[in-house]
Amino acid sequence: MASDNFVDYVKIHCTSGNGGGGSAHFRREKYIPQGGPDGGDGGRGGHIILRGNKQLWTLLHLKFQKHMKAGHGEHGSGQLQKGSQGQDKYIEVPLGTLAKDAETGEVLFEITEDGEEKILVPGGRGGLGNDHFKSSTYQTPRFAQPGEPGIESWMVLEMKILADIGLVGKPNAGKSTLLSVLSSAKPEIGDYPFTTLRPNLGIVKYRDYRSFVMADIPGIIEGAHEGKGLGLRFLRHIERNSCLLFMIPADADDIHAEYKLLLNELKQYNPELLHKERLLAITKSDMLDDELTQAISKDLPKIPYVFISSVAQQGLTELKDMIWKHLNHV
Repeated sequence: MASDNFVDYVKIHCTSGNGGGGSAHFRREKYIPQGGPDGGDGGRGGHIILRGNKQLWTLLHLKFQKHMKAGHGEHGSGQLQKGSQGQDKYIEVPLGTLAKDAETGEVLFEITEDGEEKILVPGGRGGLGNDHFKSSTYQTPRFAQPGEPGIESWMVLEMKILADIGLVGKPNAGKSTLLSVLSSAKPEIGDYPFTTLRPNLGIVKYRDYRSFVMADIPGIIEGAHEGKGLGLRFLRHIERNSCLLFMIPADADDIHAEYKLLLNELKQYNPELLHKERLLAITKSDMLDDELTQAISKDLPKIPYVFISSVAQQGLTELKDMIWKHLNHV
């Protein structure tokens, strides 16, 4: 997927349908002079509904479609005929999409399953016909309920990537290179900071036709939780990853300090991220000899680790084994 086509945030204007009015009709037939009220109910207005679609990976299809309208309900009529309900408006969204009220910021719900449907904006209720208001003491009600008006509201759709393993590291830690080597994804790769401007997904093949989904998150710098660098916009994508793979280059000045910096940014953004399983990959390890590798191994964070080189294709099988083991707790 081209990076320009990755859209993870859209603001849309939703207008649900008006409910149809009830009928105040009376039965009029030649041989039934006092037929009484027989007005039918109005149909409800159409809903705006979100529906999960596992084939979608982005909100690009909504980028230039800002206004969503549902159909109005029909009015009721005589002979207790109910009006047709307004046509619902369905919006297909990728899994992991949050729906928020644009004014209050309140999270309404999240779509997590394929085919899951949830009402974003309900349509107005249809009015009751005069048949509902008759009684033994009031047999000729000449009124009916009007339908409820629909709702107009601005809504925000925000996507958080669902992946098995998320790559966490500073800019130029080798995340995009690793994703391009392990999967068919083609992220942009360059020797300058913030080469990755948008998250990238790739499916990594494993033994016996098994696979897992890997997400390359744009680089994290100190102060990212305050919006520095690419900041908050992409930290949220880490929330939906089952396991986090921290990537630190072998030539880092202090591996422990860099690991603590990354961990602190996640903690400041959302402390719950610290409960996720963490793995460590020391990248660019083709620059190391056996002596240096052993020396570095003695002073690493107390989490499972592996030395890898995406360019030299070193340690990649061990890395996939480690990831699979922790994803499946085997």
